[in-house]
Amino acid sequence: MRRTLPLATKTVAPLAAAALLLTACTGQSSSGGDAGAGGTGKDKLVLGLTADMSGWDPSTAPDYQAWGYEAAYDTLVKCNKNGSLAPAAATSWEIGADKKSFTAHLRSDMKFSDGTPVTAQTVKESFTPLAKTASDRYGGIKFDIPDSRTVTITWPDPQPLMSVRTCSVELVSAKYLASKSRNTAPVGSGPYTYDAKASTAGSVYVLRKNPDFYDAKKYPYKTLELRVLSSATAALSALKTGQIDGTVVTADTYNEAKKTPNVNVMAIESGVTALMLTDREGKKIPALKDLRVRKAMNMVFDRDLVAKKLYKGLASPTFQFFNKNGAAYVKDAGAPYPYNVAEAKKLMKQSGFEKGFTLTLPTMEGQAWTVLLPYVTQQLAELNIKVETKTLTGPDAITELLSGDYPAPLWTVGAVANSVQDISIGVIQAGYWNVSHQPDATVEKYWKTIVNGSTSESEAAQQAIGKYVLDNAWYVPLVNPQVFYAYTDSVRIPESTDPNDAHPILRDFK
Repeated sequence: MRRTLPLATKTVAPLAAAALLLTACTGQSSSGGDAGAGGTGKDKLVLGLTADMSGWDPSTAPDYQAWGYEAAYDTLVKCNKNGSLAPAAATSWEIGADKKSFTAHLRSDMKFSDGTPVTAQTVKESFTPLAKTASDRYGGIKFDIPDSRTVTITWPDPQPLMSVRTCSVELVSAKYLASKSRNTAPVGSGPYTYDAKASTAGSVYVLRKNPDFYDAKKYPYKTLELRVLSSATAALSALKTGQIDGTVVTADTYNEAKKTPNVNVMAIESGVTALMLTDREGKKIPALKDLRVRKAMNMVFDRDLVAKKLYKGLASPTFQFFNKNGAAYVKDAGAPYPYNVAEAKKLMKQSGFEKGFTLTLPTMEGQAWTVLLPYVTQQLAELNIKVETKTLTGPDAITELLSGDYPAPLWTVGAVANSVQDISIGVIQAGYWNVSHQPDATVEKYWKTIVNGSTSESEAAQQAIGKYVLDNAWYVPLVNPQVFYAYTDSVRIPESTDPNDAHPILRDFK
């Protein structure tokens, strides 16, 4: 689901970026017409990627800029933005009353691009590897296949996030799973098939429309072309010169994109940038056990200033960890920790930690939230809290980030409309963003209700958790930042239906 750990995009020297633009340009209209990017044809959709694809293996596919995977692969069901499910390979389904099982009824005559059929056995083969590679979500799953079009997946425990579990897995054929070229030659049942001969890995990826796809009308373009442009600056240049139809843009390039003729910019509020104070037992940082310290850390920040100045007005100040449309969001909370440095200092003195402590914040290259670091360092210094940073790199960077060695990470995470998802990753003991993994009896009680209760009981429990963590200052939320997608008049995007609020997904392009 939502990319809570976006990796840094690779940057190249300006001359190299310019050369890439030239080699990627075909001299044709990006929409297939003769009038540049403003053409009205539906022959070709060309999208810019500001980071290269990591290969075609869906098990390693990110959710961010994942149009190629969405094109090549299909899923059992699709997740709507509101958390409900829509048909995909399955036309109908039932969720067990105990929330442990999902029974899917598959379409007939559906095939992979290698000609093999999509069957109940296919679903089993696609989900089975996850029992080991994603055991926290799929461990212990079992399958019942009464016929080739019916499959029941059963978990050992109730799944309050059943929709996410079933819509996140790409279906692949047994032949593909056994192939040594699975990372270079996708074999899926999606709306497009990969044209390897027309593609150049690391530069241009070309996919052709599958006319037999059951939902082909939602994908009007005959050809999808993805061009790797290596940086947001290069991607915006390609957009302005008509080489591509759409691309993500950053806050730094937002104003330039907005001023460009025939270019539209969609802004999507995405995630929450917050200090997550997970060491509430004070095992690594004793001061964090004291509620007065956690409240003081909240009160030392001017969130309005952060949103207006550091984010150039392209973010909303917030005091809460959860999405405004989620069941856990406390609508009448107001500003529980208003900006007041003097009062924050009083709280630190009352706590006995007025001499402060050292807080190490992990960082990675390319994270947008690092614009906050000078201000965060300055304001926490008011409370004698010294901020040090540790840059994480290499293949073990994510593991180290979530290891618990840094018990109060500052990051942009979650805040999706389904509060259960954010509770599962950031609040309960097992949540990977609750990096210290410390137990809490109150949260455990409400989580059991979410897992086992009715819809109304679950929503009430989510609200109770939202109020509990707000009252106990588990987080120092600062802003809900915006992300941006720029596109030319050659395409139409009525809305973004991405459940992850990252950018428009492929079926949003009309």
